[in-house]
Amino acid sequence: MRKPRLLLVAMAMAVALSGGLVAGGVPARAAIGPVVWSDEFNGASGAAVDGSKWKFDTGGGGWGNNELQYYTNSTRNVYQDGQGHLAITARKENPSNLQCHYGTCQYTSGRILTADRFTQAYGRFEASIKIPRGQGIWPAFWMLGGGNWPNTGEIDIMENVGSAPNTVYGTVHGPGYSGGSGVGGNRSIGAPLADAFHNYRVDWSPSLIVWYLDGSEYFRVTPANIRGNQWVFDHPFFMILNVAVGGNWPGPPNSSTSFPQTMLVDYVRVSAWTSDGGGTGTALRSNLNNRCVDIPAANPADGARLQMYDCNGTVAQQWTINGDGTVRAMGKCMDAAAAGTANGTPIQLYTCNGTSAQRFTLSGAGDLVNIAANRCVDIADRNTANGALLQLWDCTGGPNQKWTRA
Repeated sequence: MRKPRLLLVAMAMAVALSGGLVAGGVPARAAIGPVVWSDEFNGASGAAVDGSKWKFDTGGGGWGNNELQYYTNSTRNVYQDGQGHLAITARKENPSNLQCHYGTCQYTSGRILTADRFTQAYGRFEASIKIPRGQGIWPAFWMLGGGNWPNTGEIDIMENVGSAPNTVYGTVHGPGYSGGSGVGGNRSIGAPLADAFHNYRVDWSPSLIVWYLDGSEYFRVTPANIRGNQWVFDHPFFMILNVAVGGNWPGPPNSSTSFPQTMLVDYVRVSAWTSDGGGTGTALRSNLNNRCVDIPAANPADGARLQMYDCNGTVAQQWTINGDGTVRAMGKCMDAAAAGTANGTPIQLYTCNGTSAQRFTLSGAGDLVNIAANRCVDIADRNTANGALLQLWDCTGGPNQKWTRA
């Protein structure tokens, strides 16, 4: 059983506001703010969902994918289980002679959404879910931007198809792109996802969406991934939870598929995104020479090569490490020059642009790692003098690659 709702929200707000760490060592305070919307599903057994938070999609028209179920608003399909969970149950039945696009429906299920109840642009969207299983079963936790799909966008936080029981899929859809290379990723684990609850999440900020499974990043999308097509992820979206049966992707159930199949949702939570850059910046002090990462002459010009200099507390040394992976000072981002990933790539200051060249993570061990290169920010030649330059280099654990926020 979970903690009471108000305590959970208070704990989440305390972590977010205190600068607690999330996956990858990035301070949560930087871009992810307090929980602003949640449903903990603490209703009585068999109770309907909270109508102030959710509405229903109903019907059996195939939903653009030749799905086989009829979505109902019945508590046989969508209900709270009295154990702190939402249950969405797909059943092989048709007690009301419901009609689907292929004739008399064979299955019923549920699909709920926050449209007209809650929408938000940017932030953290997450749910703890124990998915159903079986060939032809297709659970999903996802978001739509409303209006005319795909022009207003789709963000799939979690999808699974029963034929790939160990794999979660995360994808975006927009005008000219719909899944496929560059706009979709996945992660497989060593056991079926249906065996346990897992946390499925995206952290969404301007020009960046990052997918996580149980707090571990497995995919990210920026405007560069959509190859010149329109980026349509800068406006409010609403959330959807559903269990489909059949469809073009999973295919139909077969003799191995048992019914009913239930998706259990422990919670859904949305946290705010803040654009304040994580509040007051702090210095990045080297363990090698006790000097700080510095913008030369405090001049934030694109291409300025970052250096080491005596720590002085000026704005040229005040760095924020943000939840979107950027390291910022004076309104610009730490950057691997020319999007380089090789040893010796210069570290410079550049206008923030959402590319992988500007995504870093500061580990608990003090390594500042460029995620795309999987290499560390390094003081070139172990130079201990003022003016020593920064570069990317294979992580060695040496003091010229160790950093402390001071």
